Amino acid sequence: MALSSASRQIFAATAVSLKSNMVRFYSSKSYPSHTVINMPALSPTMTMGNIGAWQKKVGDAIAPGDVLVEIETDKAQMDFENQEEGFIAKILAESGSKDVNINQPIAIMVENKEDIAKFADFTAADAGSSSAAGKSEEAEAPKKEESAPKKEESKQADSTNAPASQSNADRIFASPLAKKIANEKKISLSDLTGSGPNGRIVKADVESYTPSKAAAAPAASAKAAPAATPAAATPAPAGAAYTDIPVTNMRKIIAQRLTESKQNIPHYYVTVECEMDKVMKLREVLNNSSEDKYKLSVNDFVVKASALALKAVPEANSSWMNDSIRQYHTADICVATSTPSGLITPIVANAESKGLATISNQVKDLAARARANKLSPHEYQGGTFTISNMGMYGVKHFTAIINPPQSCILAVGSTEKRVLPGEDGEFRTASVMAVTLSSDHRTVDGATAAQFLKAFKGYIENPLKMLL
Repeated sequence: MALSSASRQIFAATAVSLKSNMVRFYSSKSYPSHTVINMPALSPTMTMGNIGAWQKKVGDAIAPGDVLVEIETDKAQMDFENQEEGFIAKILAESGSKDVNINQPIAIMVENKEDIAKFADFTAADAGSSSAAGKSEEAEAPKKEESAPKKEESKQADSTNAPASQSNADRIFASPLAKKIANEKKISLSDLTGSGPNGRIVKADVESYTPSKAAAAPAASAKAAPAATPAAATPAPAGAAYTDIPVTNMRKIIAQRLTESKQNIPHYYVTVECEMDKVMKLREVLNNSSEDKYKLSVNDFVVKASALALKAVPEANSSWMNDSIRQYHTADICVATSTPSGLITPIVANAESKGLATISNQVKDLAARARANKLSPHEYQGGTFTISNMGMYGVKHFTAIINPPQSCILAVGSTEKRVLPGEDGEFRTASVMAVTLSSDHRTVDGATAAQFLKAFKGYIENPLKMLL
């Protein structure tokens, strides 16, 4: 699955390109000039990934645009494309390798085919001993580094007996670029753990830093280790009443983001009940006349009604930006989708301008590809509003955690028959669905949440208005 143009834009926005993960140097073990290909960060939240199928083998020629390997990120499986010419001399992280940290060496590339055989015994430790991670940030001055290989070698030799990177308590070892980025982001270098040579703080350490991660991050090794595999589940004692299941990358990210959301965002909840009889009748009529071109679900009507309500009440279509409130001009609806690895929220962009049939087909396609781990980054990163529907499981009412940086998430319950007061003191039956809006009180006041739900209720109870 090649990256789309939008995916490449996101890839570039994370400041991690293939070239920044390919570092040319001379090794202290006298290997010919070569390029180390490091594990890239293919999404803003990625800290490690899994190696899928290699599309190139040792000895193969590679050209710009060629797919090297499939990489499973915390959200999807993506193709890793090459941006330089050369030959694969060594694969350091085989297919199936799990939890490979970003910037960890995964392969070696050489310019001359005759040099391939000389890397038969090359290891990831050899790549680490050549200070690959540190030099990736100092590519601005390659001539200076390559003109003095002996000086580099002496540094490598001394490093075996050198103390840790902060042997001098008054000094923190960090690259100039890392210091610059840390200063711009107002991050204290003392809070970071370096992944560069001898514990040096590099750009990737600053860009991937979050306060919650830093507290639990283990000290990085001075040498790059071979491709990591996840720790096997600790066998439970015989007769134990539990099983320890290893945590996937996606589950780690979900845990981190939802914890931050619940701790940092002032949630409050507003519930309204909607009569669904007209939606049910319209859905039946449209599906009977669809000629198998679409099959509408109640959720498709919810997506459309939410998008139109956001246009009517744009204050709910917003994000808290610390110094400002960002109000969006389009309703990009995230639809929470359960997958074997965890929850993911593919996006129906510009939902307010799309018909019900288009929304229905797009949601089904996104959900299928999400479960197959085949979504591109632009299909799940972003969005302005989220819908979480558990009505199909018989859940009547629940509250959902906001998907930051969005301001709102709509929790949708099941539809059930209810006896309601009618005219002239009589009673009637109706299909009723409860929806609960979780809102960020920094951006959406209670009155705004009530206005949004009033608009939503108006569309869902009178679905013909959605067709106008």
